[in-house]
Amino acid sequence: MSTHAKRERLLLADLLEAAGPAAPTLCEGWQTRDLAAHVVLRERRPDAAGGMFIKPLAARLERVQAEFAAKPYEELIQLIRTGPPRFSPYSLKQVDELANAVEFFVHAEDVRRAQPDWTPRQLDPVFSDTLWARLEKTARMLGRKAPVGLVLRRPDGQTAVAHRGTPVVTVTGEPGELTVFGFGRQGHAQVELDGEKAAVEALSETRQLGF
Repeated sequence: MSTHAKRERLLLADLLEAAGPAAPTLCEGWQTRDLAAHVVLRERRPDAAGGMFIKPLAARLERVQAEFAAKPYEELIQLIRTGPPRFSPYSLKQVDELANAVEFFVHAEDVRRAQPDWTPRQLDPVFSDTLWARLEKTARMLGRKAPVGLVLRRPDGQTAVAHRGTPVVTVTGEPGELTVFGFGRQGHAQVELDGEKAAVEALSETRQLGF
């Protein structure tokens, strides 16, 4: 049975392949080759991936990522498609689903939405509910650096508090759009922001939202 993570992995690989190695992404300073290298490194070099969160390991992360980026682009795409090696925790279906369903969704949108002619992707209700469930659990982590109070709201009225404070901005959208917003791609998410004008502007412009 295919999982959300497996489906998003294959979609990401297809999008990266179709875009080519030098296409723009929503990850600042990264082209598609860099994004592909990041995905492969994250699954295959945990010793270097820790540099994403631990400053003393940042130099190793940068060096290893450059080594992956120097590989043939087609090889990187194939490594993404085939998934992590057996020794990786990501090879376990439950871990893969927990760690990668949202990760691959966001990066697929990083490729899609960097193109001028991108169109909204219609997500199936089950996946939308999965994304919302993850948002409910991680909202405060995603919004921890928000400059104002932040509430995420689905069109049906369900809400998740991402940051306590005043004034409050309520961001309304489908779970996929809220996920894109919550991971720091505010300018590329189809959402509605409701609150004081200055607060809305501050939230829209912050570069610290998300991971």
